[in-house]
Amino acid sequence: MQAYLPEISLIALAVAVVIGIVRNVNVGPLSMAIALVIGYYIGGVKIKDLIAGYPTNVFLMLAGITYMFAIANINGTLAKLTAFAVKGVKGNVALLPIVLFLVAFFLSSLGPGAIVICAMMAAPCMLLASRAKIPAFLMAVMVANGTQAGNMSPIAVAGVIVKGLMQKMNLPDWTFILWMNSLVYFFVIGICAYFLFGGLKLWKRRGPEDAFVMEKADTEPFNRQQYLTLGAIAVMVIGVIFFKVDIGFFGFLLGTLLILFKAADEEKVFKAMPCGAIMMVTGVTVLISLMSKIGGMALFASLMAAQSTPYTVTLVAGFWSGLDSAYASTIGVILPAFVPMAPELLVKIGAPASDLLALLSSIILCGHVTDVSPLSTLGAIFIANAAEDQDKKKLFKHMLIWGLAMTPIGAVVCWFLFTVLGIP
Repeated sequence: MQAYLPEISLIALAVAVVIGIVRNVNVGPLSMAIALVIGYYIGGVKIKDLIAGYPTNVFLMLAGITYMFAIANINGTLAKLTAFAVKGVKGNVALLPIVLFLVAFFLSSLGPGAIVICAMMAAPCMLLASRAKIPAFLMAVMVANGTQAGNMSPIAVAGVIVKGLMQKMNLPDWTFILWMNSLVYFFVIGICAYFLFGGLKLWKRRGPEDAFVMEKADTEPFNRQQYLTLGAIAVMVIGVIFFKVDIGFFGFLLGTLLILFKAADEEKVFKAMPCGAIMMVTGVTVLISLMSKIGGMALFASLMAAQSTPYTVTLVAGFWSGLDSAYASTIGVILPAFVPMAPELLVKIGAPASDLLALLSSIILCGHVTDVSPLSTLGAIFIANAAEDQDKKKLFKHMLIWGLAMTPIGAVVCWFLFTVLGIP
């Protein structure tokens, strides 16, 4: 049976994903259980070698950054930043989806990531869409894509995960470039959505009722707790960009200081941390690490290489990343599985190592772009928070079509940006 370990491990990863979807269980612990069975009981891999595959650096980075931003969410700092941005459009309803895209990008870039910001912004944004007569689908797509645009920030959850993976692969720190690629990619997609789904019609409207809706935004001044939190966020950004501080430990330092200065209730902060998501990402990485040792990832790369050429690899890898992401977690499955496989894929098709950044960009962005589907977390959040007068069935249909269409369209956009145009 050991001769078939690569095939068994690849099938096991697929089984873990399917079970996670069908039974709605966390794929992280499930992956570690499968790694134990395949690696230790079948493959004879030592327990210490399985433990060595656990990404301690990723765990510390995710725990530290989510600890600090749970404080920012609990004490209302992030919500107030959104309210001030909404107030700033001064009754121009046509600007509202664009402004909220930028707000979502900014807040997601600060660290919480797409899921947290969508969960925070979905209800008020969908209510604003209802009151201002903005199409619900347009608002959902713009805000969701805004959060995705910021998801690869060096201090955001997905950016932290990819940085940890690249460190383990001894690659250069490309997180800033990936973040900028993400902004360009999702801005292009967001602008297309704006023009296609009703944004232009909003420019023909501007009345007293629109100004009234905007004035309803809560813009009370920041309180002491929120000023402290804003200061901590600024220190975090400066530390990461200019002084290359360790994100995880620095997040714990700043978070602890905020707790000591009573910026939030520590018990509520720990409850708000996405422990399940952290467990999911790190647990899947254990199985991926095992697959790398026993040949499973090499087999995966070979299957994809058979469909690719150096000129089309970003298209093919982007397509499969997007298709798998429509049904599986991007941060929990797609990133840990596809990112480590990328260098070997280039070797197998004879592409130069200089193409790696373009390939990684395509894998990461195509994995994220389908998350607006209602079958994924982001889409489901907006469906759940639709206002009473917004047709949830119609919204579900439109978001499902969008999510599935983004699999081929997102791959083509990546191929055009990173292969044809050669954007870094």
